[in-house]
Amino acid sequence: MVSDSDTLVDLRDRLRGDSLKKQLSAVHELLALGQDGLEVLTATLLERRDEPATILDGKIFQMLYATEQENLRGLLTQHWPQGRLEMPSEQSIDYKPLQDLLIKQDFEEADRLTLAKLCELAGPTAMKRKWVYFTEVEQFPTVDLQTIDRLWLVYSEGKFGFSVQRRIWLSLGQNWDKLWPRLAWKDDNIWTRYPGGFVWDLSAPDGHLPLSNQLRGVRMMASLLAHPAWTEEA
Repeated sequence: MVSDSDTLVDLRDRLRGDSLKKQLSAVHELLALGQDGLEVLTATLLERRDEPATILDGKIFQMLYATEQENLRGLLTQHWPQGRLEMPSEQSIDYKPLQDLLIKQDFEEADRLTLAKLCELAGPTAMKRKWVYFTEVEQFPTVDLQTIDRLWLVYSEGKFGFSVQRRIWLSLGQNWDKLWPRLAWKDDNIWTRYPGGFVWDLSAPDGHLPLSNQLRGVRMMASLLAHPAWTEEA
């Protein structure tokens, strides 16, 4: 018969393994164990605090925050007042509100804020019109696009982000007509209705979010997925 301590050791080992699927599964199993599981998750997050944030770190951070336990939220704020991810910006843009929304898994509001941040990157004229020209995307700093992308990746179990959309697009031979249905942005040649037709949780298909402003056609999306940010090191 497996003891509770053996179970905790096994789950801790899975957290330290190389398989993301097993790591995420272990997070959920530890949560189900109550306080003992929370202590393992907290210790794991603290052990990794000097390392760059990964999808595992984002998931643990989200789950500890979601417990609504004051002591855990206090610990998270103490060690990571801005959130688990660093958020470099060449234009001194504040991405903390986006990180906060993604930690809370408020993906719908995070999507709206992502578009607002893209407009902020594009400048005052884009902020006023509330959408982005494809020519403006070409001028976006690599650092900022990578920051936005990492925030989405780390807090979505790796399901969402521009880089995910790009990977799918490349796998489809850069075929837009195949991409839209794969992302669930189009069904039977009909554009998905915003916002009610979209899926605002992790049951969505890979690459479903962020939406950027896909309803304005291919050119903006093409500029975004062809940006040097996805081929350059951070």
